[in-house]
Amino acid sequence: MTDPERQVPLLLLRDGPPVRRIPLALARRFFQICTGASAEAVTEADLTPLEFAVMAYVNSTDGEPDIDQSALAARLGVDRNSTSLLVGSLESKGLLERRVSDADRRARLVRLTPRGEKLFAKLHPKAIERQEQVLDVLDPAERDVLLDLLVRVIEANRDLARPGAGRRKRSVNRQTT
Repeated sequence: MTDPERQVPLLLLRDGPPVRRIPLALARRFFQICTGASAEAVTEADLTPLEFAVMAYVNSTDGEPDIDQSALAARLGVDRNSTSLLVGSLESKGLLERRVSDADRRARLVRLTPRGEKLFAKLHPKAIERQEQVLDVLDPAERDVLLDLLVRVIEANRDLARPGAGRRKRSVNRQTT
């Protein structure tokens, strides 16, 4: 049982505002840092970090070309509607193409266009470098331990990793008469 009187420590960071020493606050700050690093790597190409993530999942070098949009949504950790918007944005930029699956006419398969493959190949090294720079404060063994611990926490809490989890539920206006 948790003590309701227990206080959560406030970390005074060298630079920036203080942050609570709890998983949510630290994960959010870490996510902001990783997203900022990713954005720096892809902004020159007028892409968002999530658009680049789509490209990383469907490229022909180490991705899964011709993956269906639902499976892509699961890998990205976003809902299917958001995935459809991301795919549509990349498609309108000529970087990705989608087609109807022969096996299931309801499914849409996505892959990079030759132009998308070329852009991904150009941006990928810089994106990896920026992610590695985030962890430069750690020695190589510590980086491996951090990533292994993150994987362990994620795998143990997979049931909580739902797209849209934590969003405010829309309230239904119920009029009483």
